[in-house]
Amino acid sequence: MVDVIGLGEAIIDFIALDNVSLRDATRFMKSFGGAPMNTLIGVSRLGFSSGAITAVGEDPFGEYIVKILRENCVDTSNVQVKRGFRTPLAFITNEPNTGERRFLFYRNPHLSSTADTHLSIEDMDFNYLRNAKVLHVSGFSLSYNTTRETVLKAVKFARENGVRVFFDPTLRPEVWDSEEEIRKVTYTILKECDIASFSTEEAEFFFGTTDYEKAASLALNFGLKIVCIKLGSKGAFSMTVDGVSVLEPAFKVKAVDTTGAGDGWNAGFIVGMLKNFGLRDSVRIANALGALVVTKHGAITALPYKGELNRFLEYNGLNLRI
Repeated sequence: MVDVIGLGEAIIDFIALDNVSLRDATRFMKSFGGAPMNTLIGVSRLGFSSGAITAVGEDPFGEYIVKILRENCVDTSNVQVKRGFRTPLAFITNEPNTGERRFLFYRNPHLSSTADTHLSIEDMDFNYLRNAKVLHVSGFSLSYNTTRETVLKAVKFARENGVRVFFDPTLRPEVWDSEEEIRKVTYTILKECDIASFSTEEAEFFFGTTDYEKAASLALNFGLKIVCIKLGSKGAFSMTVDGVSVLEPAFKVKAVDTTGAGDGWNAGFIVGMLKNFGLRDSVRIANALGALVVTKHGAITALPYKGELNRFLEYNGLNLRI
């Protein structure tokens, strides 16, 4: 039994170390990646048990992913190694003129199939899933079958068996066939989820508005119980189906690399729920993790352990402890 299961993609990120375009970048840092896997490590470092359901390639990168998960006390008994397939790669940089992150994926549909798209129903241990408290799912994993069908069935099973489902769209249009398909599939899964978090860009993409309160209200219409809108340097907004809402400012830190900030945020919010904190304190914990992640290169490098997080909260005047 584990507290949190992450279901979805495991990826190797190659993050440009210079503030230049991907065309001009020559120095990269290999980093562990994949939104739900990053979140699992965040949860584990804060003292809760977590387990991964994913597929990696039969290659050194797949071995690296399993190694990092195990080093961070994430259960890997349900990680599938797909023979004949490679682990997907992502090259990432911040555009020098705009600061916007740019991704270049070596993965479907731009090349032959990668391991993450071949997670099948036969790979699922539903008894393992049944005993979790939270199932965390990334929308990236829905972009291609066979994994899409597997994730949708797993989410429905979890909901029917009292496991809270937390969804993050992890919007990467370049790994989908069309924007119409993204919206159709995402609207389908939202009806089976309890909680969902969106960046401001994702909220605008799915709900057609930059007004975070309106976007949250529209998302709740799908049957969600809680909706979170991550506002970057402005903090985060969260609203419940009962109409309770909170807006919490971001913590001030020196940002180095925003890769994985949203995944860290999700880990913080999930831990807040598991600790039975209220909505406001859960958002504060989430904001703290999101802030800490951006202080170093890589999605998991700066994810804090319990003591580090508690000291950060105390330094910022919050009487909160994990």
